[in-house]
Amino acid sequence: MQAPTDLPPAPATVAQGLALAQAQGLDRLDAQLLVLHALGQSAHDRAWLLAHDTDPLPPQAQATLTQAVRRRVAGEPLAYITGHKEFYGLDLVVDARVLVPRPDTETLVDWALEVLGERPGATVLDLGTGSGAIALALQATRADLQVHALDYSQHALAVAQGNARRLGLPVQFRQGSWLDGMTGCFDAIVSNPPYIAEADPHLAALAHEPPQALTSGADGLDDIRTIIRQAPAHLTPGGWLLLEHGYDQAPAVQALLQAAGLQAVQSRHDLGGIARCSGARLPGAIPTLAGGRPQDGG
Repeated sequence: MQAPTDLPPAPATVAQGLALAQAQGLDRLDAQLLVLHALGQSAHDRAWLLAHDTDPLPPQAQATLTQAVRRRVAGEPLAYITGHKEFYGLDLVVDARVLVPRPDTETLVDWALEVLGERPGATVLDLGTGSGAIALALQATRADLQVHALDYSQHALAVAQGNARRLGLPVQFRQGSWLDGMTGCFDAIVSNPPYIAEADPHLAALAHEPPQALTSGADGLDDIRTIIRQAPAHLTPGGWLLLEHGYDQAPAVQALLQAAGLQAVQSRHDLGGIARCSGARLPGAIPTLAGGRPQDGG
């Protein structure tokens, strides 16, 4: 989409607002969400637009919508414009300090919950937490978990901590570069690290998102190599390391996990059927469940 040199006159009604947005090349869903945003309505209430299509757009809503359409046509993510993104059923506040959480990353959350089973009080570390999406989703789903989250960017941590406060979730945050200086061990370490190659042509479409959260060396694997090298010293016996990666990186990540001496190396597919996450566990017995037998980590 190319940014228009000028937009038509400000729309006077809800229906005209939708027509304005779509006339600039936006799809119907984006147009609806931007009109709802301009009017201060819930993003989940698209049916409201049908019932109020002839309602007037107040001047402030007209101005907000016109500016929002300009930004979206210029390629800015919808989540940055509205300031919100839903992830794993949570309403997260996001802005240009963090990546926009993607639905495919929910695969990583599902897998983490699976490997943790029903062990009460299990410990989890989310590396490169960004908006806090993964850590907060785990904490919201399993209140008994001890969830820790780390990011190198203080700006990203501010976003994540704000989301945790607003949602009332007791995730413990800290600043750091992967596992440098980290003490203690965890039952699971999860991460959606930067994994795009520095010369990848797809980066042009991500120009509005923070580059330090996207790229990682010539092949996109520099940060994943660091995490896999550091993680074994910070996993409990039988603990899992789970990583999100690029659409074509599963074989390389699996090889790195095997070379690090981890077991049960495997990958999981995202919503599109692509091998999006790979993981493995540290050798050793998994802690016994309270009143039960040891779990088999696979």
